[in-house]
Amino acid sequence: MSEPPRFDRGHTEDLMSFLTASPSPYHAVANTAERLEKAGFRQVAETDAWDGSSGGKYVLRGGAVVAWYVPEGAAPHTPYRIVGAHTDSPNLRVKPLPDSGAHGWRQIAVEIYGGPLLNSWLDRDLGLAGRLTLRDGTSRLVNVDRPLLRVPQLAVHLDRAVSSEGLKLDKQRHLQPVWGLGDVRDGDLIAFLEESAGLAAGDVAGWDLMVHSVEPPAHLGRDGELLAGPRMDNLLSVHAGAAALAAVAGAGTAPSSIPVLAAFDHEENGSQSDTGADGPLLGGILERSVFARGGSYEDRARAFAGTVCLSSDTGHAVHPNYAERHDPTHHPRVNGGPILKVNVNNRYATDGSGRAVWAAACERAGVPFQSFVSNNSMPCGTTIGPITAARHGIKTVDIGVAILSMHSARELCGTDDPWLLANSLAAFLEG
Repeated sequence: MSEPPRFDRGHTEDLMSFLTASPSPYHAVANTAERLEKAGFRQVAETDAWDGSSGGKYVLRGGAVVAWYVPEGAAPHTPYRIVGAHTDSPNLRVKPLPDSGAHGWRQIAVEIYGGPLLNSWLDRDLGLAGRLTLRDGTSRLVNVDRPLLRVPQLAVHLDRAVSSEGLKLDKQRHLQPVWGLGDVRDGDLIAFLEESAGLAAGDVAGWDLMVHSVEPPAHLGRDGELLAGPRMDNLLSVHAGAAALAAVAGAGTAPSSIPVLAAFDHEENGSQSDTGADGPLLGGILERSVFARGGSYEDRARAFAGTVCLSSDTGHAVHPNYAERHDPTHHPRVNGGPILKVNVNNRYATDGSGRAVWAAACERAGVPFQSFVSNNSMPCGTTIGPITAARHGIKTVDIGVAILSMHSARELCGTDDPWLLANSLAAFLEG
């Protein structure tokens, strides 16, 4: 077996560019597809008949992308090695009737998506991005990546209790951003976005829009050993998974397994959608690949029985100001290598045999790893891992990179951990 491809610190620099260019799930999958195309992958349509040819292929659906590489000589029952991730992040999303305001201020009506740290969106320069659906049924990506919106915090002089009782935000009243002065005009925002996207007035029939911080990713710290940036949860894993898949495909992996990247949307609100991990997207694609190579249902069962998935999502580094919130014997540190997530109540899918698979991949890549388990007194989060395992009956292991400020508009990780993760993913995908 060949040595897995190697990634260095240049991978982290590339991650910064990827984060900047991906302010929405739709941009993230478009940028992932562009990178896969450069690596020789080709898009296949779900409405077309598929053939059993070898090589790299991918499917785009909304904010999700599934890509796979079929080696020469792969049998119909060849198992898969899957890296699972998600493209969405907690944020503020535009409502169906977006134009609002009061007292001479023009505002945008937004909903709260997922579980963001609300205070992190205050007094921050915000852009607007997402997908515009046109009257002919096609879509157009839009990205106003300049200071356009702001959610202004109430001055301390008008809220003296904030110093003693803490900040309290009403999700309906206090999170609506301002974007100008004057009278509210219905249709103003969409007309502005049509102009920004070079569309004619009235072209847009629907939209999926969200705000984002326009502050770019940046190195932080005395020696630049930290990285601050938006949407690391979980574009960090999408980027690493795409890089690992492209590298393994370029190296010509042996037909002992078929490497796959599955980047889903809607993880932050339960994964129950046609593009979420709890939907049929992944299973349908894997099955069609088996059948396109002349396989039967028996071949499909054999392939799934030998399949392993790494559910890669960010996790919690030990917080220096809140160390008591962590398990006292499990303190993952940034730049200490990726983490293995364990929860015996199945909030994570890892078990002992899955740990062995992960440990072998890290050993082969020469990457250290750490273990994460929650403090028994603190509720544990979850991932697409248990969903993937239960829905498809495949062994799944939960891993990721340890970060601080999870679900903030701007998160923090170590500069070494992204490329250490990519190295371990490449070793795993090689089988």
